[in-house]
Amino acid sequence: MTPPLHGSDDPPHPERLKDKQRALRDSFPLPLTLRVHRALSWLRRAEASGEDGDVRFILLWIGFNAAYAADLDRALEEEGGATGERDQFRAFFAALLRMDATHRIYDLIWTRFPHEIRLLLDNRYVFGPFWRHHNGKAGFADWEKRFAAGQAAVRYALKGHDTLTLLQILFDRLYVLRNQLVHGGATWNSAANRAQVRDGAALLGCLLPVFVDLMMDHPGEDWAMRNYPVVED
Repeated sequence: MTPPLHGSDDPPHPERLKDKQRALRDSFPLPLTLRVHRALSWLRRAEASGEDGDVRFILLWIGFNAAYAADLDRALEEEGGATGERDQFRAFFAALLRMDATHRIYDLIWTRFPHEIRLLLDNRYVFGPFWRHHNGKAGFADWEKRFAAGQAAVRYALKGHDTLTLLQILFDRLYVLRNQLVHGGATWNSAANRAQVRDGAALLGCLLPVFVDLMMDHPGEDWAMRNYPVVED
């Protein structure tokens, strides 16, 4: 069996992950095969995006989506996708943290990116209720109160080194950035959102390889079948 890639080189390089996937893929169940193959294809393409932060972030998010998502139809039915998406985030992160015996995710979050994470979580421009209020949706005039409550939850998670809660809050904010870019709510290479795009891409670029590596180390997990399986004519 190919040894794990973790250690001082975290996150593992996408090409090393691809080599590992080639060595192990015959032993993977089909759902894991599809998840890892597709996630790595987008991760490797993101590595070729150079300094284009917008493109890199979008490519990395597609790779993340390929790794974690399961029942897309259910997610889309639940509150426009938001509730189902958050539930899937939490379930995926909980599974990864359970697999992560050497605390690789913990180390990246708490030792490598604490500054970038704090800046991102303090940024109102990646906070969903802020935009709902400014888009005129009723019920979100109290977005500042919600933001303060969210910051309190972040501080509590930081104080308790609660990696699961912090990941969930962090990816909730990254999901807002994803929506802003993918749905045409931002200008390409705009100076208005450079900080969050830069930091978001840096975080995804480090976390996604570790996520995929952990998945390959645990083929026996109950990986749900992906949407859009390969269908032979």
